[in-house]
Formats: sequence, C-alpha cells, structure tokens
Amino acid sequence: MDALQAIMGRRSIRRYEDRPVEEVKVEALVKAAMAAPSAGNQQSWRFVVVTDRERLDKLADASPFAGLLERAPLAIVICGDVTAEKHQGFWLQDCAAATENMLLAAHALGLGAVWLGFYPVEERVEGVRHICELPDALVPFSIVALGYPSEEKPPADRYNAEYVRRETWG
Repeated sequence: MDALQAIMGRRSIRRYEDRPVEEVKVEALVKAAMAAPSAGNQQSWRFVVVTDRERLDKLADASPFAGLLERAPLAIVICGDVTAEKHQGFWLQDCAAATENMLLAAHALGLGAVWLGFYPVEERVEGVRHICELPDALVPFSIVALGYPSEEKPPADRYNAEYVRRETWG
C-alpha cells in the first residue's frame, strides 16, 4: 500500500474480531509512531501497550467515548513526557503526529484502529493516569484502539475547496 492509499483509505474502525494482534505488528505500530516528526527532535512521546482485558475494560470507562475498548484486543496509550521537552508545550504536536502515524501503520498492516482523545479533559487524563499507573511527568494524550476489523468502511472524500485559500484568507 502506498502512502496516499493509506492516507485516503484509512477510516476509524470501532469493531474488531476476537483475536489478538501479533507482537510483531504491535512493535511495528510503535516503531511507526516513533518515526513521526518531533519538535526539535525532542521525542517526548511515551507508549503504554495494553492487552489485559480487565485494564482495557477500565480504560473503556475513562471516557464516555471509549466504550469500544471493551471489544478491542489492544490499546496503545500515547503519552507526552513533559520532562523530555526541549520546546515547552510542543509535546502535544509530537503526540498528535505519533498518533496519526500509528493509525496509518495500522491500516497498512490490515488492522482497524480509532483515535480516542483524552487530553485536555482533566478527568479523562486522571482516569487513564490511574488505570495505567503513570508517573506525574507522563500526560495521557490519546489512546489508539486496535484490532482486526470486523467492519469495513469505504474511503471518505473530505476535501472541501471552501477550506482552502491562496496566500491570504481574504
């Protein structure tokens, strides 16, 4: 699959087969995330791989939008390490780029995935922090739910020329 096919064909998948994701694919997902651009190459991202059913179920309760984790065989929590920052506040961009790379890699590997946002909603952040036993320096940014898809979605054409201007917005 080429890069444009991965980008244009990737969709949020919320239903998964009841089978685990192989460790070689888990490692490929995290490697792809770490290949993302990073502000000043600070690489402030950190990852928690979750496959334990009880912990996945607890994470499902950490946000009103995370219930699908009760059916996912795998979740990867993307965190920002604020002690690793060279450029204050840019851990957010690092984590967003890592999350998107992971989503594209999942699609290319034949997996389904969806981005679940947690930061900046404090009660969600604290819920994940507690469930994953994160130190204070790690801020949960997102969770990517993953698995073999049990649903298919066609590519979505979201291009809208009204959102594009040349040189200035005026």
